[in-house]
Amino acid sequence: MANNALDNATGTVFVDYVRKARPKMRESSVLQGDHWRIGILTESLIRFEWSDSGEFEDNLTQMVVNRDFGADPQFTVTHRDGLLIVDTPALYVTYDGKPFSKEGLSVVVKGVADTQFNTWHYGDEPKHNLKGTARTLDEANGEIPLDDGVISRDGWAVLDDSAANVIVEAYEVNGKPNPLGAWVMPRDHAETDFYFFGYGRRYTEAVQDFYKLAGPTPLLPRFALGNWWSRYYRYTQDEYLQLMDRFKREGIPFTTSVIDMDWHRVDDVDPKYGSGWTGYSWDKQLFPDHEAFLRDLHERGLKATLNVHPRDGVRAFEDDYEAVAKRVGIDPATEEAVEFDLTNPDFVSAYFDMHHRMEAEGVDFWWLDWQQGGVTRQPGLDPLWVLNHLHYLDSGRDGNWALTFSRYAGPGSHRYPVGFSGDTIVTWESLQFQPYFTATASNIGYGWWSHDIGGHMCGYRNEHLEARWYQLGTFSPINRLHSSNSQFMGKEPWNFSAEVRDAMVSSLRLRHMMLPYLYTMNYRAAFEGMPLVEPMYWADPNNPQAYEVPDEFRFGTELLVAPIVSDNDESAQLGSTEAWLPQGEWYDFFDGRRYVSAGESGRRLEVWRAIDRMPVFAKAGGIVPLQQLGEGNEVNDLGNPESLQVLVFPGANGSFTLKEDDGSAESRDDQTHVADTRMSFDWKNTDNTTQFIVNPIEGCTEAVPAQRDWEIVFRGVAQPDMQNVRIEIGGKACNTAEITYDQQTLSLSVVVRDVPSTACLNVTIANGLQIAENPVEEDVRNVLLHAQMPYISKEHAMQAIHEQGVRALGALRTFDVSPRFSNELFVTSGMPDSVISALEEILLRS
Repeated sequence: MANNALDNATGTVFVDYVRKARPKMRESSVLQGDHWRIGILTESLIRFEWSDSGEFEDNLTQMVVNRDFGADPQFTVTHRDGLLIVDTPALYVTYDGKPFSKEGLSVVVKGVADTQFNTWHYGDEPKHNLKGTARTLDEANGEIPLDDGVISRDGWAVLDDSAANVIVEAYEVNGKPNPLGAWVMPRDHAETDFYFFGYGRRYTEAVQDFYKLAGPTPLLPRFALGNWWSRYYRYTQDEYLQLMDRFKREGIPFTTSVIDMDWHRVDDVDPKYGSGWTGYSWDKQLFPDHEAFLRDLHERGLKATLNVHPRDGVRAFEDDYEAVAKRVGIDPATEEAVEFDLTNPDFVSAYFDMHHRMEAEGVDFWWLDWQQGGVTRQPGLDPLWVLNHLHYLDSGRDGNWALTFSRYAGPGSHRYPVGFSGDTIVTWESLQFQPYFTATASNIGYGWWSHDIGGHMCGYRNEHLEARWYQLGTFSPINRLHSSNSQFMGKEPWNFSAEVRDAMVSSLRLRHMMLPYLYTMNYRAAFEGMPLVEPMYWADPNNPQAYEVPDEFRFGTELLVAPIVSDNDESAQLGSTEAWLPQGEWYDFFDGRRYVSAGESGRRLEVWRAIDRMPVFAKAGGIVPLQQLGEGNEVNDLGNPESLQVLVFPGANGSFTLKEDDGSAESRDDQTHVADTRMSFDWKNTDNTTQFIVNPIEGCTEAVPAQRDWEIVFRGVAQPDMQNVRIEIGGKACNTAEITYDQQTLSLSVVVRDVPSTACLNVTIANGLQIAENPVEEDVRNVLLHAQMPYISKEHAMQAIHEQGVRALGALRTFDVSPRFSNELFVTSGMPDSVISALEEILLRS
């Protein structure tokens, strides 16, 4: 390898990546003929290969890093009538030993009795694949076609890896020394190479095994889960810092500054060099002291990423041109452009040296905005994939926490988070597609999508659209606001009316408060193979209702989200969405109202919310840890919090283990850097008491504050006798706790300060908590108060509901108030359907 220290660091990471992989299949699970090979990776995952030359692939590929899952699957092999028959507990494979054909190769997926398409023949196109994701939403105005995922209602899916390049250890490429020590090469033989996923309706197992095959989702650094500010706009250095300071004054937290392309020279590039689209040199007119600018962002608690469009290579006007040109053998005096060529190791090495220099000046990670197609000088090698792969590995050199921000480049791209979904049109249609697009991406393991929250360009101004998009952003994998450079498209909340501004600010503040919950789910994604966002059918695969709510999704282990993606109804002054609640008890995350879903199929209902929030439900027994926000300069704080608020929802027992770490990159692999705080909720003990316990910290105690303030909020409960609430710290009674009850959110709050992290905090309620009665008449009155309809209809509706309760619903739909006056202004023709529907939700919640 080269002597250059930076090259050594990058190359070491690349070589380690190759050496740590396990691309060879277990010999005991391989069946082979002269031209065919079948690998039984699991009882449901089969690799099929046909090679005319008799050569087979055992190297890493762009998608596959591991073909040895560490266990011998159960299967039997028989030969009958010229057929090879492989029988596993999940699959029945028949093969004639000839080149793959529809007649000669088939697989029956067992245990999927309600479909006629559970038998696959080679070449069959999927009929009911549940889809994965797509490369980009650039210029999309609503729905776009999606690639397939690894799950299907028919029980099978196929991923073809035949055209993928391989990744090998190589110190020479095309006759030249390769300073990186490893390289991406075309296969040295042609073959058919694909993977059959036959998991039936075991969707989560299929995705988890895809992670085993293609590599796990990496752990994200904590800051990536906060709010990102991004705008395509020609900020000056002072303007940008002043904006960040105003956000702080307004109490709006941000963790990440995304500096779009105008950080580099754009307009003052001599036309002889081409456009200013590609650039690597700071624009001194806008950023006279970029190193000070980056330091100032860091002092404000922000990480910085710069946008790069590398298509045009490195041209003579760039600061690094001379060094890059010499590296690739060009005389700088000629001003010949250095072509962007990721198949040339010399260019790759010089390219990364240029980025390393800027990283040393304060750039934390890179936004790789490749939009120019998928062709390189190497057959089958997508430049976007190579950018993602090399940049991700390079970002992890010298023990750094690896992170990239780029576009999806096909199956396996989950290894290079975070994803950038592209420049969407500002319309309701764009918003309506994003929840479904985000959830289905989990079907191909792509969990960390970052969308243009609020929309990027064109479209129209609709304030409710922006508020609803912000609310979706709060419950998205990554929450990155983005917009174009139009003077009218700034996403700052103060550009909107009061109620919309308040909704935006609340959404951004809640997102930062959710960091403890999100970071725990980050660990779950990385080490358990469960993405943050799950389609509803993952947990209920045999329930047809679970497939009928494409906008709805699970958000981690405790929450269910049903975004509102259409404008408010004019009569009800509320937004609505169709939701499905699986069987059980659910509670509104914000106000504690109880919803009962008694039937095995769950419950479909239309839910209505004002512009201040959207429908989010917590399961009975759910535990959601939040952090209290700092004030002033502390609003962006990313440390493990000293003050925690834990929402606890009644009706069932629950548990939650809060995951924290010391912020070091080693925590990605080494669990000794991780601190666990186990919480348990006993809804009703044998003596009818309710108990919530925060156990002493386990693991890396140095990672968390020595003492913490805890606010335990039991949401959705009736007010107890406060004398029955007892608190113990380390087994000793605590008499300094603050105990209050909030009628609006049906919440009992217990605040305990200065609790040692090594002590046990025990909150016990003698005689047990009771589930609160939903305040029906109060909620009905609130809907009617804001409804745009005749006052006399409101009065009669309120009276009917007061007297008849839920039985009033039948009358409301045919409601007609006889006029008491001849003046036509007092005549009403009944109730708007939307208002009746909103009242119906309230009356039928439980």
